[in-house]
Amino acid sequence: MSLLATLRIALNALRVNLLRSTLTMLGIIIGVAAVITMIAVGGGAQARIQEQIKSLGSNLMIIIPGSTTSSGVRLGAGANLNLTEDDAVAIAAEIPEVQLAAPVTRNSGQLIAGGNNWASQVYGVTPDYFDTRDWALASGRMFEPPELSGSGKVAIIGQTVAAQLFGDMDPVDQTMRIRNVPFTIIGVLNRKGQSALGQDQDDVVMVPLSTARSRLVGNTQGKLRRVHTIQVKVLEGANMKEAEEKIRELMRQRQRTQPGQNDAFTIRNLTEMLQAQEESSRVMALLLAAVASVSLLVGGIGIMNIMLVSVTERTREIGLRMAVGARGSDILTQFLVEAITLSLIGGFVGIVLGVGGSFLIAEFAGWATELSPESIVLAVGFSAAIGIFFGYYPARKASRLLPIQALRYE
Repeated sequence: MSLLATLRIALNALRVNLLRSTLTMLGIIIGVAAVITMIAVGGGAQARIQEQIKSLGSNLMIIIPGSTTSSGVRLGAGANLNLTEDDAVAIAAEIPEVQLAAPVTRNSGQLIAGGNNWASQVYGVTPDYFDTRDWALASGRMFEPPELSGSGKVAIIGQTVAAQLFGDMDPVDQTMRIRNVPFTIIGVLNRKGQSALGQDQDDVVMVPLSTARSRLVGNTQGKLRRVHTIQVKVLEGANMKEAEEKIRELMRQRQRTQPGQNDAFTIRNLTEMLQAQEESSRVMALLLAAVASVSLLVGGIGIMNIMLVSVTERTREIGLRMAVGARGSDILTQFLVEAITLSLIGGFVGIVLGVGGSFLIAEFAGWATELSPESIVLAVGFSAAIGIFFGYYPARKASRLLPIQALRYE
């Protein structure tokens, strides 16, 4: 018997008991839809974390000052400004794994442009800062050497500041005041979006480090070349943990920290933190997909159960077909095709529901989802495998019936 004829007989048999066939497919439909949806949600979470890693910059570590004590009260991390520009120079020069080390000062300030004003964070930076953060310009230009060495009153602003102060107008070559000091805007940064903590990374103003030191911070801090953080970019392929330990040892030497004493600074490996979040989201996605796969297992058991019932109900039909020349392999193929057909139809319906569910979750729940062709192919293959696995035993049982006994069955 040809495969086409076998398929036609199988479809006719399923159509006779349409309601039962539909209920049998329900487990497969729910399982496939749930697996696709869960993988899409997990993939969206991982994609979001990858975006956050990219927005931070690759292989990035941040060194922040330690705490200090004032009148018996211990202040938080970053309160003791014991980092200097010279520390950044030493890290870049003496640690082979380090590509760049950018000193950064940070202050808040009121920005005024025409009739608009906006409170924002003002950073004093060097050109290395933009490289550590992989942050390019959307328009304008970077700081020039005379502006960096001569405390030039120039600024590069983020997208949020540009929108708040200038609206749709091009801010390049416009003037704004920071703490009543006039600055010329020479560039606008590309959009970064929110950080992992939900902070708007585009709500910033960048000025040359020498300008921030001489015009925007206190005299003492400026003379001592103090900075709030040092951002370190490690070479691609270098060992981040090894680089971190070398930086820690160098900083302890520079700050004359005695053995056994706590560090007067903190090193935060941001890339490692986000990669840990990515691994957690991947494990959670796999766990959710595994739980959803239980529905596929239940659906497979349902197929085997219904096929066994079908073999019992159609025993006389099987005996009659064998009596007129059907071989055991023909009966095996017929019932196996029925089981696979149930699984595949359920799988395709599940794919439609899974894809639709992913879009609905993204639209109404606001979750990031990412559909992958691999998950759809996996779902189809899995549903077909379930049909073969759970359909083989009933099909084999039907093919081994003796024609005389089958014809006598009532």
